[in-house]
Amino acid sequence: MRTVIFDLDGTLADTSADLIASANHCFRAMGAGDVLDPVADAATAFHGGRAMLSLGLTRLEKHSDGEVERWYPELLAAYGAAIDVHTTLYPGAMQAVTALRDAGVRVGICTNKPERLADTLLTRLGVRDAFASMIGADTLPVRKPDPAPYVAAVERAGGSVAQSCLIGDTTTDRETARAAGVPCVLVTFGPTGGDVAALEPEELLAHYDDLPALVARLLPVVAA
Repeated sequence: MRTVIFDLDGTLADTSADLIASANHCFRAMGAGDVLDPVADAATAFHGGRAMLSLGLTRLEKHSDGEVERWYPELLAAYGAAIDVHTTLYPGAMQAVTALRDAGVRVGICTNKPERLADTLLTRLGVRDAFASMIGADTLPVRKPDPAPYVAAVERAGGSVAQSCLIGDTTTDRETARAAGVPCVLVTFGPTGGDVAALEPEELLAHYDDLPALVARLLPVVAA
């Protein structure tokens, strides 16, 4: 069964402003004010909470792995309390998902966001039921770019890894697809969009309107 697995942050949804806000909550608690900028630092947001804390603490000349781990639970709590204030789905994303499903393609999600937070966000956005699987950072003992979460997302969606592809936005997604031996599609409309061509994915996606045709090329229907 043909299957398309999506990354979440920076791929299906622009979550950067809410992620940055959660990091700035921590920096304000330190007495430092808003250290990260929701626009200039949006790309860092898509690398996760620890990356945002590392960047901010480095700017404050207070960086250490211990400080990052100390504040990470606070960041997650702040993010969970205000997870969908600014977050929006990218234009055409769910129309493309619907078109894929109508064509008999299974769809799922593999994200490095903690599973509970990812599930909450998708539910609040009203789209959780559109996806047959959802694997988060803590669903398995390993996370992307290890291929195991991707494989689990495909299998839980009822698909076959040999007839699947990954839609993402960062080098983590590119490395995951390579490790799993599947085609990778990287979106060009997010904060890292100008750089993803250098990662040499099998396809680039400039707008979700183009995804159904792109998937048809990458995953042609196999005759019975």
